[in-house]
Amino acid sequence: MPNKDMSSIKDEDTYEALRDKGYSKEKSARIANAQASSDQSPSEKGGKAPPYEDWTKDELYDRAQEVGIDGRSDMTKDELIEALRG
Repeated sequence: MPNKDMSSIKDEDTYEALRDKGYSKEKSARIANAQASSDQSPSEKGGKAPPYEDWTKDELYDRAQEVGIDGRSDMTKDELIEALRG
């Protein structure tokens, strides 16, 4: 059901599907809007960042904090990787 907070969401069906999968509101909005834009291709492989397995736990924690993953402080490195790939 649309509300005033979703007025900037360009693909509400995708947004709601991502929220149902447990994605944060911010991440869901970014993905939904990127998929709705003809200027972006979110399904294409991105930059040159190394795979999460090569990151330190601290780096994974910082990234999890950036994207708003709850419970990150209690997660192991493998759990952080799984949550980030969520």
